Amino acid sequence: MESSILIDMLFTVVGGLSIFLLGMNNMSVGMQAVAGNKMRQLISAVTNNHFMALTVGFLVTAIIQSSSVTTVMVVGFVNAQLMTLTQAIGVILGANIGTTITGWILVLKIGKYGLPILGFAGIYFLFSKHERNRYIARMVMGVGMIFFGLELMKNGFKPLRSEPEFLALIHSFSPETIGGLILCVVTGAVITAIIQSSSASVGIVMGMASTGVITFSASVALILGMNIGTTITAFLASLGTSTNAKRTAYAHTFINILGAMIVLPFFSLYMKIIPVIAGIDPNTSILKDGVETFPQIIKGIAIAHTTFNIFAVIIFIPFVNIMSKVLLKIVPDKPFKEQPRLTKLDVRMLETPMMVIEQSRNEILHMGQTIKDILNDLRSIMSDNEDTEKNKNNIFREEENLDNIQKEITTFLMDTISGEIPHDLVQEAHSQLRMADEYESMSDYVTNILKLKLKLQNDHISLLIDDRNNILTLHDKIVFFFNKIHTAILERNPQIMAEVKAEGNAIVHQFREIRAKHLQNISDTKSDPLLSVTYMNMLNSYRRIKDHAENVAEALAGVK
Repeated sequence: MESSILIDMLFTVVGGLSIFLLGMNNMSVGMQAVAGNKMRQLISAVTNNHFMALTVGFLVTAIIQSSSVTTVMVVGFVNAQLMTLTQAIGVILGANIGTTITGWILVLKIGKYGLPILGFAGIYFLFSKHERNRYIARMVMGVGMIFFGLELMKNGFKPLRSEPEFLALIHSFSPETIGGLILCVVTGAVITAIIQSSSASVGIVMGMASTGVITFSASVALILGMNIGTTITAFLASLGTSTNAKRTAYAHTFINILGAMIVLPFFSLYMKIIPVIAGIDPNTSILKDGVETFPQIIKGIAIAHTTFNIFAVIIFIPFVNIMSKVLLKIVPDKPFKEQPRLTKLDVRMLETPMMVIEQSRNEILHMGQTIKDILNDLRSIMSDNEDTEKNKNNIFREEENLDNIQKEITTFLMDTISGEIPHDLVQEAHSQLRMADEYESMSDYVTNILKLKLKLQNDHISLLIDDRNNILTLHDKIVFFFNKIHTAILERNPQIMAEVKAEGNAIVHQFREIRAKHLQNISDTKSDPLLSVTYMNMLNSYRRIKDHAENVAEALAGVK
């Protein structure tokens, strides 16, 4: 082959592949932005019902357009203890079917329209002012780029058909022999492991097959190998994770390898069944502009890909629980207890911003629950109950933890919003950043009240009975106030500001009454100055807790 032809072919194929991958990325970003909220609801709907997990895996992968991203995301959820191993296996099985959607997109006979679709969508993207419409245009641009990239790859592969050296090499990839079949599968796995995108690998195979460079049977054998190669991404993502997350990555690998091993002994029969299911003859060719092409072979490849993955799901879905038990044996728990993490935030989610927001929301809810717990501990201490050492230690420990959690959430969200994400997600991220800051401040004031109480104890001074009862009444009102706000966050209910303002004003009124009563008592009776100063500081700290809780409600409601 002449070097100039080789260079032209290489440039065309590489350029087409780059445009194809960029199209996949644009379509994924656009679909995530348009369907992000639905996707968050889907993930939260995962239960131990295998078919629900299967459906979620299919739909999420169809949205993201990448089984690799889905499985990496699942590894992250398992690592964060937000999903069990059994649930994860069900989602992975669904993702294996969802990833075949890309092949079906390529089956659409609009390849020659790829560039016009890209052009019109690009113009709309540039001049549209509405963010949602821009993301829809970006998604359509992605579709156009996928088809245009595929057309470029097809054109790049065409010269290979007239090269005897290449044709001789391709004959060694004939799946009619056991050695050739294994070579095809291994090659498909290696290509996908390098590219780390089964969708791109399938696009390459379809481009080569449609121009007659490789046969239909070789294409299907390569696809089986690509199903194995795509597991490398999840495996790499599992490095450095918890034992359960490693099991999830291994489950993905075992499912795809075992599925291929089950089909390989019956490959010749499989190749006879696929054309019948598709209702086509993949070897049918047409002459267009003096060039022979195989228009039906792409549909045959898509059907072979989907059929194989559906077959694997049917085989494995009844054995999900058994598979979980086997993985527990293969990857046993570590002899030492794994160090628990302060947050369950995972950088593996950064490719799916709406999942980042959902993860950080869970951490915000965890911070809120912690505030509830330490407020309960504080009440026990303020009531002068006996044996409050455990409560005291818990408050100090959790206050320090909340400081670190707030820093982790801030770092995680800042990394997310520094990228290109929809405006509504940016707003939600800002709201969560504000909530995390307010919760951390609340913990500081809870600790401050505790220190004031301990200072009185060390000086052998006790609060007067009336003062103690008044402060406990104020404490209970603030706890009730905070619980209402925490429930609103849990239920995603921003319509609470009017109620919050009214109750907040009532607490301020009560605070002023208690302060006035205390000041009156000071003038009527002689008391220790330290007691009075400390008591007033306690009251002020309680008021600040109320203020920060109200700020949390404002963040939820989007009030600046």
